[in-house]
Amino acid sequence: MKFVRYSVCAPVFALFLSVATAASATLIQQCGTASWYALTTPTANGETADPEAMTAAHPSLPLGTRVRVENLDNGRWLNLRINDRGPYIKGRIIDVTRAAAHRLGFKDQGITRLRVTALPSARQGAARGCS
Repeated sequence: MKFVRYSVCAPVFALFLSVATAASATLIQQCGTASWYALTTPTANGETADPEAMTAAHPSLPLGTRVRVENLDNGRWLNLRINDRGPYIKGRIIDVTRAAAHRLGFKDQGITRLRVTALPSARQGAARGCS
């Protein structure tokens, strides 16, 4: 009996995992407008914001998530850690630190179009592309 139960549950469980992975994969990559900030106040995770750190603010990714951020205008990219919430301006998908904006090549412009991809962890699926 245990073998029959397992053989019936395994395909259902596998289907659930594939659906859950596909659903999470569509949520871990975004393309849109980004800005930078240079605060030194406490962040959402309690650390003091450092304008020279490679960190960012995102409205919904879990704090501590590592993301790859790519400037769609010049191809520059780097990896950042989400440690704060924001941006609070409608239409923006992420705020990066001043140092990150400098390395990405948009500090003087203030805003740019970025692709943000959450880097896979043991609990996440692979990212899908932006159009």
